[in-house]
Amino acid sequence: MASTPPSTTATFSSIPILPLSQALNPSTKPQFLASLRSALLNVGFLYLSETGLPDTLIQDVIHECRSFFEKLPWEEKEAIEMKNQKSFLGWSRLDNETTAFNPDHREQLDLSTPHPIPGPMAPLYHNLLAPNQWPSPAHLPSFRPVYEDYMRRMSNISTLFTSLIAEAIGLHVDAFNKFFDQDQQHKLKIVKYPEVDVPDLPAGASEIDRKKWEIKRQGVGPHKDSMLTSYLLQASDQPGLQAQNARGEWVDCKPISGTLVVAIGQGMEALTDGVCASTTHRVLSPQKGEGARYSVPFFQGVSYDAKFEAMDVPGEVLKLRDEARKARRDDVEFTFVKGRWGHLGEATLMNRVKSHPDVGERWYPELLAEIRAQQAVAAKAS
Repeated sequence: MASTPPSTTATFSSIPILPLSQALNPSTKPQFLASLRSALLNVGFLYLSETGLPDTLIQDVIHECRSFFEKLPWEEKEAIEMKNQKSFLGWSRLDNETTAFNPDHREQLDLSTPHPIPGPMAPLYHNLLAPNQWPSPAHLPSFRPVYEDYMRRMSNISTLFTSLIAEAIGLHVDAFNKFFDQDQQHKLKIVKYPEVDVPDLPAGASEIDRKKWEIKRQGVGPHKDSMLTSYLLQASDQPGLQAQNARGEWVDCKPISGTLVVAIGQGMEALTDGVCASTTHRVLSPQKGEGARYSVPFFQGVSYDAKFEAMDVPGEVLKLRDEARKARRDDVEFTFVKGRWGHLGEATLMNRVKSHPDVGERWYPELLAEIRAQQAVAAKAS
């Protein structure tokens, strides 16, 4: 059963659970769409259960994730380091990525669905389309086939789910198709969050001390996902993922077996004229003695050549959006600012350079200099 949707005026205190199987049954699909609409308007986060993914595949994905971090020799990781290529695909060492101006205490490997290297006349942002840097099969022989299978299945699930979003907000089932390439790229990370030795925040701590504590615990800082939808497989039992509600409270998204955590991205919020909420979230690193936290997020892509074009959402849904906005919190920089970028790919590339300055220094120095100048102006203004 789908969890009871919150009222349209209440800030959320829990994350709804929606069984995908309900959407495939004509008798239960209306209830699923109603619950989905509520989650889109009021939360921007949800658990998706009964996805149809084989249990054996999930276990293989988790096993290969752990094996990459625990068994692959260091020199093999360096051979596929992200800064080796222009595509922002590959391995990132601990504390290498930044979010909210602070390093994320995580190690990760970025992958995508397969694409060839773009031609010389392609726009700069097409550099994001490229082959993966796979770990050596001599060390991890099952890694590539497992993750290629998982990305293929997740591509299908994300396409289905996006069509359900369209139906839930009163659009035609294929309304988002024009934003996808025929061979649409989707991305995936495998992530390890090591333990940190940071004491619990004492009761009555000052705001400054709380901020310092949050930085020390930062697995990934407060942010909103960029594209349309993302699907997180929490690959270990440690908590840490949190979504922020309108009161500024952090709501735990604890691991639930057999589910994916779905986050609505900024691209979806932009294209639906704000109907679908993109929610700020973060990950706190596990404390000493809890063990490392592992996760496998899948990010649904959108055509880098697409332009900003809000959908023709029905008026009654826009009214619900306006009411829901009273209970939303917007304190994270929005990637897809209308009027600033000609194509979604331009915004995406700048966002990647900002998050991975080592790649920017090697391959995109002019874009990195532009970003740093903007950050300096913003810092001076604040």
